Amino acid sequence: MKKISDLIESINLDIDILGITDDSRKVKEGYLFVATQGFNEDHYFYVDEAIEKGAVFVVSNRKLERDFPHFIVEKNINDFYIDCCRKFYDVDLAEFNFIGITGTDGKTTTASIIHELLDYAYIGTNGISVGEEEFSTNNTTPVVEELYRGLKLIKDKGYNNVVMEVSSEALLHKRLKDFKFETVGFTNITEDHLNVHGTIENYRKCKFELVNYLKDGKTCFINGDCDNCKLLGYKNKISYGMNKDNDAVIYDVKELANLVKFRVNYRKKDYEVESSLLGMYNVYNVTLAFLICLEMGIDEYELLKKIAKLKTVKGRREFLDFGQEFTVVLDYAHTFNGIKCLVESFQNYERIIVVTGSAGGREKEKRKLIGKYLLDNTDVTIFTMDDPREESVDDIIDDMLEDTDKRNYYRIVDRKKAIEKAFQMADKKTVVLVIGKGRDNYMAIGRRKIFYSDYEVIKKLLS
Repeated sequence: MKKISDLIESINLDIDILGITDDSRKVKEGYLFVATQGFNEDHYFYVDEAIEKGAVFVVSNRKLERDFPHFIVEKNINDFYIDCCRKFYDVDLAEFNFIGITGTDGKTTTASIIHELLDYAYIGTNGISVGEEEFSTNNTTPVVEELYRGLKLIKDKGYNNVVMEVSSEALLHKRLKDFKFETVGFTNITEDHLNVHGTIENYRKCKFELVNYLKDGKTCFINGDCDNCKLLGYKNKISYGMNKDNDAVIYDVKELANLVKFRVNYRKKDYEVESSLLGMYNVYNVTLAFLICLEMGIDEYELLKKIAKLKTVKGRREFLDFGQEFTVVLDYAHTFNGIKCLVESFQNYERIIVVTGSAGGREKEKRKLIGKYLLDNTDVTIFTMDDPREESVDDIIDDMLEDTDKRNYYRIVDRKKAIEKAFQMADKKTVVLVIGKGRDNYMAIGRRKIFYSDYEVIKKLLS
């Protein structure tokens, strides 16, 4: 709890503030409501709802259309909100050491590996992990209030080192105001989120903003095999990849049944890496994590031993075994590149069945590309619901089927029934890939998020 005067120095009132938010749906009695302005939504229009729910003080970037005594106008509303959250949760960013991971695919895996190797707190798509405790969040990079509440939690647990996934939308909305990173890494940049950014050029430029949050003289790592990443104009950058002109060169990759072995040549030294995280995309993810940990001064031999013991990241190429005769893999892949890399890594199976959909309110152009690729490269695809938001699931599936005349698919709107159908069709030579949501614990329908978990559905069906 804080006094309003603790958060807004110009206000000399004895009002207790029990919480702070810019989301009217989260307002409770005693809350401060800050009507921030986003690219797609102006929270000013939810002031009445916030007051009716019990907000005791309101801040907006323009005057209210109703009488309410505890109200001020603040022009720089978004920066004001960040400063208020920082004060409410007593967070001093200077007390933290941050590592940032961005990219279209691979952020969660790479950040999770670093979390394991360095025993850093983790913030990202899989929530917040600190020590042995885990807490869920709603965004890759949490919204401002959730982010600062998470940092307070991390501080209260005695941690000050954090590895975090950084999304393009977090950079676009400047959620990381005043953050300074020890180092950052770029996994790749392929077309995604064009519904927000408009063009790949804008998307790439937004991603590149992350280097502006680096501490002076610090290093960033880029995927040197990615044409978009190579366009980053930053002096202290280190490239990694298979191409021989990279600063760190990956070579001699050998994929075995349960592990992958490869070498990395970096600064005139060879490192032999062994990992149970399969797939070429994970070779890149592991290499980036390894290089960043070296940059942080960790002993190379200790790192290589820990990498050899790494377990699958939840919701990322996660094999689920509940005694079934066929193989089930849960994965978050939802971009064209992510899905393609995942499917390619399972070509050794006789039969591939995929359960997937496409999120509503997101880039529509990728839907037909994904649909065509899956029908051309899998035995059966079952198209279903995946966070439809304000869109019709049938309309989304129609988009995914627009550019194909194949018939090796089913359309089953109910995601639970879609997964069940896939299992009924599978035999011991089949891999069923349930993709798009990973370990998410919600389904976004309209403006609501209702509880839903692919993992729990799979567990129930197979147990």
